[in-house]
Amino acid sequence: MFQSTIDKDLIKDFPIEVFPGKIHLVDTARKLKPCLESLNKETILGFDTETKPCFTKGCRTTVSLLQLSTQEDCYLIRLNKVGMTSEIIDLLSNEKILKVGLSIHDDYISLRRKEPFEQGGFVELQKLCPGYGIKDSSLRKVYAIMFGKAISKAQQLSNWENAKLTAAQQAYAALDAWACLQIYNKLMTLPSPHPVKFALL
Repeated sequence: MFQSTIDKDLIKDFPIEVFPGKIHLVDTARKLKPCLESLNKETILGFDTETKPCFTKGCRTTVSLLQLSTQEDCYLIRLNKVGMTSEIIDLLSNEKILKVGLSIHDDYISLRRKEPFEQGGFVELQKLCPGYGIKDSSLRKVYAIMFGKAISKAQQLSNWENAKLTAAQQAYAALDAWACLQIYNKLMTLPSPHPVKFALL
């Protein structure tokens, strides 16, 4: 159904994907309430996190940014500013709202360093994609295989705890979460030639 793998050099020639929706930067308690009210109305969300890079041996940091995306909107929740509130934990623990991401085990562990909680409804695309013949496991490669577009990783190692996130950082963060949702929605329209157990984390 899909090619199993793709060479990273080929992706360089693909058109660059951009997030087409509205970005909501959530960096205060006042902004957090309406954000969570909107997110709790959804049944499926694209999920990702960003962490301030650490280049010192033995250094360990916690999540700076939580990204949750619908088809039209992406909410960038600055956890380093608003904290890991009980309302955020309730959303991440809600089994009725699927949070779809790729390589999310490490995200979950990092989030738990901020505040212990039990996840609910997390869907791991790395478990789901092999059922459709895709062997590659990176977001950039999976998205290129399925949609023929490239996701830029230029902002990946930028400082996610800057006083202000740049427009480029916000666009990058929103796209990663939204892209996971697009992958999931596309797969759910197709019959899996190699059915796998539902890919909950």
